[in-house]
Amino acid sequence: MGRPELLLEPRSTPGVMAAKLLLPRGSACDPAGQRGAHQLLAALLTRGCGPHNHQQLAELIEGRGAGLRSEAHEDGLLISLRCASEDARELLPSLAWMVTAPHLEPDQLELERQLSVQALVRQREDPVQIAFDGWRNLNYGEGGYGHDPLGIEADLISLERSALEPLASDLQRQPAVLALCGQWPDQLTQQFGTLPGFASWPPGTADAGQLPDTGAEHSNNRLHGSVMATEQVVVMLGQATIPHGHPDDLALRLLACHLGAGMSGLLFQRLREENGVAYETGVHHPVRAGAAPFLLHASTSADRADLTLRLLMQIWWELREGLLDQAELALARAKFIGQMAHAGQTCSQRAERNVQLCGLGLPQDFDQQCQSSLESLDAEALRQVADRWLHRPSLSLCGPRQPLETLSRLWCSQSSRS
Repeated sequence: MGRPELLLEPRSTPGVMAAKLLLPRGSACDPAGQRGAHQLLAALLTRGCGPHNHQQLAELIEGRGAGLRSEAHEDGLLISLRCASEDARELLPSLAWMVTAPHLEPDQLELERQLSVQALVRQREDPVQIAFDGWRNLNYGEGGYGHDPLGIEADLISLERSALEPLASDLQRQPAVLALCGQWPDQLTQQFGTLPGFASWPPGTADAGQLPDTGAEHSNNRLHGSVMATEQVVVMLGQATIPHGHPDDLALRLLACHLGAGMSGLLFQRLREENGVAYETGVHHPVRAGAAPFLLHASTSADRADLTLRLLMQIWWELREGLLDQAELALARAKFIGQMAHAGQTCSQRAERNVQLCGLGLPQDFDQQCQSSLESLDAEALRQVADRWLHRPSLSLCGPRQPLETLSRLWCSQSSRS
């Protein structure tokens, strides 16, 4: 493969540049027994690379008011640089060195391991996170999407440098994508191949290959409950669906806008304005290369949990059996266009979207194509997509034992409708 594919988007920003380097191995590719390995590796990349130890790298970046971070998500590893245009030539090589010459020092590995474990411990105190972990386990099991990118504590504790070294070596052989957005020095892109780090980037010998097994629809069990001594009950109802870029994905995103975008969304209106049952509610439908979650969630009190679940189930079935009226459809389209505009305001956002599209094998004008297709999606088309992909939801609960038992009985008595 050689050096990363370069995507350029010049913009009239006041001397600012954002760079995003995407590598196609994420937490979904964590080896068995090493869940959290890619996120641990990603964190280590900023702690020394090439000619700089961790202190020197921090001084190089922070001394110029720049920002550098590296993180793993489910489908890839993303390195981000934000800097003044005049510093781009000096700072860009660090991105290459993080991939081709990471230090992976044992003391820094131990520090990052401790930080990851602490983050996982904090997650165990959050009922929303606990409910989501339960739903994720129902839908993905031991597959690649079945754990948080942070990993599993038992696996993290046993991860040593010897486990990370082959993953680090594999990074530089993958089909990387580098996006620049903003302003940069004249001739920088023409000299890209001669920049330190990039000039020595080895020829690629691997490709992204097939998607890892995400584990979607691995189980017939569709109910998970986590008992927790808390004042609230968290209810999550949803299904693993389809990848970003699938022909039906745009319809699901319109439905997500209809349900959850702002105070005019159906979830807010039905659960909070009309019935006053939820502290918080929303839709989770992230961009994924594999089967993405389509998830309705609400946080409520124990005495209103029964009604909350009934309302969520009613809304879910309405998507499959009813039709949006013209006003609802127009509002969903307007929200979708607004979300896209909001998500492309900064150079960093635009660079990240550019590498994301390229990493998914989608054209750079994909978002414009989606906007052009909005009018062709009528209410019946949305209903058909909902009926096709939202036919078998799973339920995850977190809260006190008694309301969870009541909700479980309600679910078992009514979920046969699917």
